[in-house]
Amino acid sequence: MVKLLFRSPPVSPGFIFVKAKPTDAEGIFFHSCASLNSQKQRSTRSDSARARALVTQLLRRKCEPWAPGLCYGRCGSTLEPVWVGTDTGILKGVNLQRKQAANFTPSGQPRREEAVSALCWGAGSETQILVGCADGTVKHFSTEEGRFQGQRHCPGGEGMFRGLAQVDGTLITCVDSGILRVWHDNDKEASSDPLLELRVGPGVCRMRQDPARPHVVATGGKENALKVWDLQGSEEPVFRAKNVRNDWLDLRVPIWDQDIQFLPESQKLVTCTGYHQVRVYDPASPQRRPVLEATYGEYPLTAMTLTPGGNSVIVGNTHGQLAEIDLRQGRLLVCLKGLAGSVRGLQCHPSKPLLASCGLDRVLRVHRIRNPRGLDHKVYLKSQLNCLLLSGRDNWEDEPQEPQEPNKVPSEDTETDELWASLEAAAKRKLPDLEQSQGALQTRQRKKKRPGSTSS
Repeated sequence: MVKLLFRSPPVSPGFIFVKAKPTDAEGIFFHSCASLNSQKQRSTRSDSARARALVTQLLRRKCEPWAPGLCYGRCGSTLEPVWVGTDTGILKGVNLQRKQAANFTPSGQPRREEAVSALCWGAGSETQILVGCADGTVKHFSTEEGRFQGQRHCPGGEGMFRGLAQVDGTLITCVDSGILRVWHDNDKEASSDPLLELRVGPGVCRMRQDPARPHVVATGGKENALKVWDLQGSEEPVFRAKNVRNDWLDLRVPIWDQDIQFLPESQKLVTCTGYHQVRVYDPASPQRRPVLEATYGEYPLTAMTLTPGGNSVIVGNTHGQLAEIDLRQGRLLVCLKGLAGSVRGLQCHPSKPLLASCGLDRVLRVHRIRNPRGLDHKVYLKSQLNCLLLSGRDNWEDEPQEPQEPNKVPSEDTETDELWASLEAAAKRKLPDLEQSQGALQTRQRKKKRPGSTSS
C-alpha cells in the first residue's frame, strides 16, 4: 500500500512536500507538492471535509506507483474481472468492488516502446492472457500466479498488433502493414520462421477470430475491404466484401472498417467504419455488398461489441459516445452516457447485461445495458487505455466484501485523519501569533477614533 508521509516544510511555510513510499517496490519515490492556506482553519467543518477530500485525491493521483506487480491495497491477481492494457506498457488488473488496480510490467518499469495494443485469452480457461506489445513481442501473463511467464518475438511487417488469437497450440498475429502470420506458441521450440504467412492488404485496423470456428479470421481496415480467411485452407480469402454503390453524386464511397464481429450461430459478420456506419455482411448470400446498413452520429466509430443475445451491437466513437444498434431493423435502441474521450475498447459480458468500456479519458467504466440502465462502476486508472478483457465468469460481481469490525474506522481513513491532524497541529503553532497581531490591530483602530464619535 502506498503511504503518504507529511514532513515539516523545509523551504517556506504554507508548502508541504509529499513522498510516496511503495512498500512493494524498493527505491522508487514520487514527489508532489500541495499548497495549504492557514486562513482555511476558520472555515466551517463541511468546507474542511471537502478540502481534505479534494487534496487527498490530488495527492493520490500524483503518486501513482510505477512498479512491476505493485498492487493497491490487497487486490489479488486471480479475481480481477477486467484487465486493461495501457500505452505505457502496463497491464492493469482491476477489482471493481474495491475500485483498485494492480499494475504489472514485464521489464520492471513503464516503457512506451512496450505499449499494449492487443489482448486475448490464452487457450482453455481464463488463466492466461496474451499481451501484444508495440515492440513486436507477445508476452504470456498468468492470472493465477500474477506474473509474466515468457514472451514470443513475432517479427515481420510494420506497425502495432491489430489482433491476436490462439488456436491448437499456435499463435495468430496481424500488424498494421497487413502481414498475418501463424507461429508456434511453444517457447522452447520458438523459431524465427512462421508456420504460415498471409498478406491481407495494407492499412489493417482489426483482425478478429471467429469464436465458433477458431481457424477462421476476418480482417479489414482503411481502404482494405472486409475479408474472411480460412487458415486451414488456401491462401486466398473465402469471402471478399464488395464496396457499396456510388453515392448520389456518383462518387466512390471510401472504405474504413474499424472493427469486426462474427454473429453467433450464423456466417454473418458486422463491421463499424470510420465514417459512422454499421454494416452487416452475409457470405452465404449471392451478393458481396452489405445486406444491412445503419449510421450513428457524425464521428468515426472506433470500437464495437456484441450484446449477450447477439441481436444488437454497441458502438463507440471518437467523442466518447456509446449507442446500441439493432441488427434486425438497423435502428438505434439506446445511448449510454459517461465517457469523455475517444473509445478504444468495448466488451460485453457473455451472459450478463454488462458493458465494459475504456478509452483516452483513462477511466474504466462498466454500464448496465438493460433496465435499469446506468453506470455501475467507474475506476480512474491514470494512463491512457488501449484495450481490455472482460472475464466471462458469472460470479465475479458477487465477490464478497472484506468484513469490517463494527465501530472501526477503515485504515485508509485513519491514515488520512492522522495526516490532517498533524497539519492542524502545525497550523495551531502559528495561531497565537496571528491572534496577537489581530488584537493589536483592533487596539490601534480604537485609538484612531474621534472623541465625539458613537458606535453604531
